[in-house]
Amino acid sequence: MPESYPFLSLLVGFAGELRRSGLATGSGDVLTYATALASLDPADLADLYWAGRTTLVTRRADIDVYDRVFRSYFLGDEATPPDLPPPLVTPTARSQAVFTVPATEPSPGEPGEQALLGLAASDVEALRHKSFAACTPAELAAIRRIMARLRLTPPRHRTRRTAPARRGTTLDLRRAYRESLRAGGEPATLYWRRRKARLRPLILILDVSGSMADFSRNLLQFAYSAKRAAARVEVFCYGTRLTRVTKALDHHKPDAALELAARSVFDWDGGTRIGASIEAFVKGWGRRGLCRGGIVVICSDGLDRGDPSVLDAAMERLSRLSHRIVWMNPHAGASALGIMVAAPYVDVMLHGSDLKSLEELAALLPTLT
Repeated sequence: MPESYPFLSLLVGFAGELRRSGLATGSGDVLTYATALASLDPADLADLYWAGRTTLVTRRADIDVYDRVFRSYFLGDEATPPDLPPPLVTPTARSQAVFTVPATEPSPGEPGEQALLGLAASDVEALRHKSFAACTPAELAAIRRIMARLRLTPPRHRTRRTAPARRGTTLDLRRAYRESLRAGGEPATLYWRRRKARLRPLILILDVSGSMADFSRNLLQFAYSAKRAAARVEVFCYGTRLTRVTKALDHHKPDAALELAARSVFDWDGGTRIGASIEAFVKGWGRRGLCRGGIVVICSDGLDRGDPSVLDAAMERLSRLSHRIVWMNPHAGASALGIMVAAPYVDVMLHGSDLKSLEELAALLPTLT
């Protein structure tokens, strides 16, 4: 067995279990299964499941057997088949406007495949609720791969402009008149218009000060994925001053993009001046219409060394310019001064310390229309 692919014996054993359970699984099927997984993520249960179901199952009647053997072999549980999402083969243009966190590129010194194998056998639900600060480097890498399955529908709002539609509440009189002229002046069909739906701007303002060191990279990875998924996303980082990192996150490789963003923020892991940073955003970008009708997500623990009155005035202006303000506090339960000052102007308060909180934000955003 080649050492470069330690999963091969695992896949062969799985195929043997299927064969003993009555499925006609040959060596050629196993080779196809291994080839399919070579271009996927074997640590992802969904990839592992659907690659095998596509290549090893030839009859619909065998699906139940395959589900039972899969759960028994990989998860050690014979109760119920795994609840996995369908394979994403041909996403539509609308489904492209989703948020996807790509897997971090492995460095040459990482354990690689053996570390990924631990994810397939680990308790994924436990990782969702484990704080980023308490995770090991291997667990953080596993969390980023789990985050690749998150989906986010950008919030939309109806504009005043209208477009032709099959059904609507407003008659398209101009079109009806033109069509009636073609028919000799007799109106034969009613034509309708309805208001257009447009993506709301999404602005992420991330605290990268020293007190947020355990969470900054994961929140920036979240921002990178949101930036690549939706067209109207702006990302800012701040410690003692505000820095726009939207262009730095345009790089197609996640690690390179995060490195460029970190380089552009000179006060990374430094002090915190939330009020002055929010004020700089309002004066420099908010008043120019960047957040007009938008969703502003502030990720911070609220530990502010600046004047609280500056933060109060900046949040009051920001609340008038934006549609909704969401505050994510990784140190949930801590009553920092910045949190207490900003609370009257915040529409939704979430904790941002783990993967579960990012899933909650992804589910919340479509409702903020």
